[in-house]
Amino acid sequence: MSALPAPAPTGPEIISMGCRLNIAEGEAMRGLLAGRDDVVVINSCAVTNEAVRQTRQAIRKARKARPHAQVIVTGCAAQTDPAMFAAMPEVDRVLGNVEKLTASSFLSPFVPSEVEGRNAPRPSTSLGTNGGEFGLDATKVQVSDIMAVRQTAPHMVTSFAEHARAFVEVQNGCDHRCTFCIIPYGRGNSRSVPAGAVVDAVRALVERGYAEVVLTGVDVTSYGPDLPGSPSLGMLIERVLKLVPDLKRLRLSSLDGVEVDDRLFDLITGEPRIMPHVHLSLQSGDDMMLKRMKRRHSRAQAIALVERLKARRPEIAIGADLIAGFPTEDDGMHANNLSILDACDVVHGHIFPFSPRSGTPAARMPQLDHALVKARAAEMRGAAQARAARWRQGLIGTHQNLLVERDGRTGHGENFVRIALPGPDASHIGKIVPVTITGQDGDTLTAETRI
Repeated sequence: MSALPAPAPTGPEIISMGCRLNIAEGEAMRGLLAGRDDVVVINSCAVTNEAVRQTRQAIRKARKARPHAQVIVTGCAAQTDPAMFAAMPEVDRVLGNVEKLTASSFLSPFVPSEVEGRNAPRPSTSLGTNGGEFGLDATKVQVSDIMAVRQTAPHMVTSFAEHARAFVEVQNGCDHRCTFCIIPYGRGNSRSVPAGAVVDAVRALVERGYAEVVLTGVDVTSYGPDLPGSPSLGMLIERVLKLVPDLKRLRLSSLDGVEVDDRLFDLITGEPRIMPHVHLSLQSGDDMMLKRMKRRHSRAQAIALVERLKARRPEIAIGADLIAGFPTEDDGMHANNLSILDACDVVHGHIFPFSPRSGTPAARMPQLDHALVKARAAEMRGAAQARAARWRQGLIGTHQNLLVERDGRTGHGENFVRIALPGPDASHIGKIVPVTITGQDGDTLTAETRI
């Protein structure tokens, strides 16, 4: 097995906002733009209005730092509102989520990038996207109707130049319509990568030296119904593990607990090559909030799933996404949300203050005071951090297996805890190193190698 590839010495600047999938696709774009050091790509996020604001800020910052580079804006915010970004004088080109992963989108001629010409009038051309019509310049904007996309493409496979883990996008889009979420309109409906292509991708990554592969997607547990024979995520995983026997570690991205069937459950709890780390898309611990979010699970179902997982495989570390301050949330509902951290033994908590996203039903619901939302999020984050610290403290003295990143000293254990060695060792890069946990430094465990 070959050593991990070294990062490319030159190339485009990719600034990816938001989710892991977006970051992984940013690396795919890096491959499409290999050798182009005159390009800055802002890969935007649309999950909240704050994410859009940060995208606009990143665009202005990129233009100021590199006035003569081509600035390309893509991602979910560009998909859902191309006109807004096309109107920014700092932007040379706007690409949709389909176009950003097509080589021809980057090879076709760009609008001239001279600074003095950025505000020049441009001819207007009608361009339809997501059912809307915009008077946009087709030489500057390429955004197709994401809801019309029915297939996946070869770009679904990628790896991070700076990480020892590789990511394989097995699914994209979402068929559900949670009231707070704009993402289906940025990503389209759910569509899956054929199992054979996934297996080939994983095998190629292992042959390149990657010890861990992460299967990722927008709604990864919805994998398969659009493919012949309607395979499930569990069936895909079985095939990967069987046909790529040299794969040491397989990790799954965020799961929707209601879609964890018996096959997937048995794999998570019984297959040692699947990492004992389950990140659940909970969103709330209160039943009324879950109903108003249009989530498909109840509080009791979430707790029962975690209890079953931990009973079968006690070392599983639970992660969860939770929203604080959802519209109409009262004190009792917030208390239920806070208590789900304990009830589901969450040690990797991702807490988000609710931020209304224009175009979603939740944005039209009665909103809480911003200061109250911020305070509730801070309380939940504090509780989640305290739980995580206690969990890490309990790991001191235990043996863990550390996948070492490219700095030669840090990485993650099988349960996704962050671990650091005393100093860098180039021979450890990309390798799984047995370690003994010696202490805790902030959110990172310290360790020594175990012979």
